[in-house]
Amino acid sequence: MLKYSTMCCILLSFIYIFALYNNKHNPIMITTKNTSTAFLIHISALASYIFPFGGVIAPLVIWQIKKDESSYIDEQGKAAVNFNLSFALYSFVVGLSAFSTFFFHFPNFIGLFGSISLVAIISIIRFILIVMAAIKVNNNEYFKYPLTIQFIK
Repeated sequence: MLKYSTMCCILLSFIYIFALYNNKHNPIMITTKNTSTAFLIHISALASYIFPFGGVIAPLVIWQIKKDESSYIDEQGKAAVNFNLSFALYSFVVGLSAFSTFFFHFPNFIGLFGSISLVAIISIIRFILIVMAAIKVNNNEYFKYPLTIQFIK
């Protein structure tokens, strides 16, 4: 049986490979200003590590202000907002399961720590994907987040 850390590494590797090869390329003229704005939209999602819901609010505000300037900014802003909303939903569901495990199945500490570690893994995956997106966009490449629900189309 595989260890828990080995399974996490395998999962992260698959997500990384999926993210690298699942990027589409549209022939849109990308300027330096568009690249900088898209970079700012993606990297602003790290605001969630500073204040609650910052990872959703910051990209949403920047995207709403700048979306009319370019279709590239509009596309990247939608991708960032959808990704952050999706991962907020995933974290909420896992956190809710940890809450129910702790309070309704006490003293099931294994389930509690398993749920807490899932939240930590989700946060690590989210951080890695945000940084990957920011780097790709800064290099004038398109990036499509994996595991994203399309809330905004």
